Amino acid sequence: MGSSKELSSLFLRTIALVREIPKGKVLTYGEVAQLVDSPGSARYVSYILSSSSKKYRLPWHRVINAKGQISEHLAQRRQKSLLSKEGVEFQMNKVDLQQYMWRPSKSTLDKINQL
Repeated sequence: MGSSKELSSLFLRTIALVREIPKGKVLTYGEVAQLVDSPGSARYVSYILSSSSKKYRLPWHRVINAKGQISEHLAQRRQKSLLSKEGVEFQMNKVDLQQYMWRPSKSTLDKINQL
């Protein structure tokens, strides 16, 4: 990562993208990082979600790990419950990424990546 300006921009882009994930869809931490033009920043995306979800009212539960699983944390059951209520199905504790992965439009990404 770079300067604090770059970090704040990454923070804002991450929040903006996560807010756009529709109900019943998911993204992975790595995919969020890639889409906000910061490949390799999946851990920072995780940090943003864990530290800022309440403050910014983010749908944090729609971001899962690259294996299609809910990462281990205290809110694991709550995350699975929230996703299930939105229609996301789990097979052997995994989400079918082919079926549930959200693909944002180019215009959405362009708008977000201008932040």
